[in-house]
Amino acid sequence: MSQANDGKALEASVDGKSYARIPLRTRVVMPEDDLDAIITEYAKDAVQPGDLLFVTEKIVAITQGRSYRLDEIKPRKLALFLSKYVTRTPYGIGLGMPETMEMALRECGTPRILFASAVAAVTKAFGRRGDFYRIAGDKARAIDGPTKHTIPPYNEAVVLGPKDPDGVAARLKSLIGGQAEVAVVDINDLGGNILGSTLDKDGERRLVRILGDNPLGQGLESTPLGIVRVI
Repeated sequence: MSQANDGKALEASVDGKSYARIPLRTRVVMPEDDLDAIITEYAKDAVQPGDLLFVTEKIVAITQGRSYRLDEIKPRKLALFLSKYVTRTPYGIGLGMPETMEMALRECGTPRILFASAVAAVTKAFGRRGDFYRIAGDKARAIDGPTKHTIPPYNEAVVLGPKDPDGVAARLKSLIGGQAEVAVVDINDLGGNILGSTLDKDGERRLVRILGDNPLGQGLESTPLGIVRVI
């Protein structure tokens, strides 16, 4: 069994069951790569019947051509203005830079982002947080901007969320012979979200808890895939 990433535990316990969260190291995935080929090369022989294969939304999106260099993005004035009011964290810049906010405006539509911003401005004054992303939705939440820990060349890029993550999960399950469930996940050190999977809703909620401490790591680990296995 593989080792855990630095600072992460290999095992987690949820609802009285113990699970191994096995990170799968890969080369840096590039836009010209084929996701099916990556899964075949690094995951197909590693999964066992009853496992769950989880795939980060970032490599799905990259292989769908949804990665944009910073110099390709020309933020409008509205993006410059709105990005100033987004709280940045050490775990991800979110929409706290003009380029990521610009892509959110394009992905989600200006009216939705403006409405989410207005509601968040009001509720934040009363100590409530998270309303912006609840209203803006998964497309906004899944946008990744560069940080100092991001692997090149994505330290100078914005990556959008993946298209059709449920369809991707179903295709990958078939690719690995149907012997493991598959989930496309957006997990960081602040929490997680299942963007698409072959699980039911209870299974997705359980998976978020299993991956709650982000076993794939947040920086240069180069482990964009992982296996959950009951132990």
